[in-house]
Amino acid sequence: MTPASRRFVDHALATEWGDLAPATQAAARTFLHDTLAVGIAGRNAPFADATFAAAERWSGAGGTGLVLGRPHARLTTPHAAFVNAYQIHAQEFDCVHEPAVAHPMASIGAVLLAEAGRSPVSGADFLAAMVGGVDVMAALGVAVRGPLKFFRPATAGIFGAIAALCRLRRLSPEVATNAFGYGLAFASGTMQAHVEGKPTLAIQVAGAARSAIEAVDLAAAGLEGPQGSIDGPFGYLALFEDDVDLAPVLAQLGTVRRIEELSWKPFPSGRAAHGAIIALRELIAAHGITPDTLARFTYRAPPLIHRLVGRRPVAGMSVAYARLCFAWLGAVVLTRGTLGLADFTPERLSDPALLALADRIHVEIDDNPDAAAFVPAIGTVTLDTGEVFSRTVTRQFGSPEWPLSRTEHLAKAARCLDFGGMAEAHDRLTMLIDDLASASDVAAALGAVLES
Repeated sequence: MTPASRRFVDHALATEWGDLAPATQAAARTFLHDTLAVGIAGRNAPFADATFAAAERWSGAGGTGLVLGRPHARLTTPHAAFVNAYQIHAQEFDCVHEPAVAHPMASIGAVLLAEAGRSPVSGADFLAAMVGGVDVMAALGVAVRGPLKFFRPATAGIFGAIAALCRLRRLSPEVATNAFGYGLAFASGTMQAHVEGKPTLAIQVAGAARSAIEAVDLAAAGLEGPQGSIDGPFGYLALFEDDVDLAPVLAQLGTVRRIEELSWKPFPSGRAAHGAIIALRELIAAHGITPDTLARFTYRAPPLIHRLVGRRPVAGMSVAYARLCFAWLGAVVLTRGTLGLADFTPERLSDPALLALADRIHVEIDDNPDAAAFVPAIGTVTLDTGEVFSRTVTRQFGSPEWPLSRTEHLAKAARCLDFGGMAEAHDRLTMLIDDLASASDVAAALGAVLES
């Protein structure tokens, strides 16, 4: 029987830009644009400078890898991927594949961007590799029916990034399968970082990106790797996941393009908080709710929501913790009507009024048996008068069922570039991405836009 690693490899290597449907091509351009903008904003994320400084020491002199939001900075390929992946994910603003509970573009986009600096890479090959890699990473998440056990954006991310990189380099199936074997050797990512709200969460994605390049380089140098890296008795799925049904997703390779299933994040917070944010905003608009009139807001949702963003606020919490705490996020929304990158300041995180308001906001678990479900959910507000109003959430804003409009997408990109200190590049970056498939050298084209 053909191992799953070879099935994934063959699929990624066969992905060609010209063969993709217009909807797939449009999604690829859109989410690359979103990823670059978010990564540029991530230049000013907490610990981004420290992460870059560490990678700069590891990298040493030289290097060809472009680093988002840091004009003219160059690192060696693995370390450029490390920094870019950190910056893309550190603010919880990068796109997500909800059914897979994964963030494919943080690792895949970072790896392809770093690799593009090594030698000229065409836009068509860059985008095709990205699509193939997202197919692999998302499939690994969709195949799982059990609850999230490890941090899948890192553990599955390394395999998606390896698949994309092997396609970009047009390596042989044998070499690419060996690279998957080294992906298994390097795979890691714990949910403990999520529980404690540590920057380690994004560092794990960064480590997956760096290790993906190292895994491919080792295989390209001739080192043989385990062939059963995905479905072997001690392969990825056996070690990292529970209750897996891989056959259906393997059968869908080539017919379902997972990049079309990605969701934007309209707010810089855990995706699990987005439905609650929208429900609260709609209730505020409909009933004129204010911090003074709110007695309690409860978001009753599937177990995954409570697990990811149901934590309680604490004084002195970190930015990473706050981004995954709906109670605090909801308090910000009640006071400002929205949530943005500039909200996560030490002053706001320690604001007694916000913390007191957050004490009135709660996430409760419903009886949904789906371990990966984000909806349906119900937001219920109780006013100080005793009046009760509810809003049912059946879809997530930014999902394929409720996508951002072109105007909303561009507005998010503009806000990200402004936060990253590169507002002037917005129009030129938009035009470049729209026509990227015709570019002969992606790194040169991006450098001309982001470093001029």
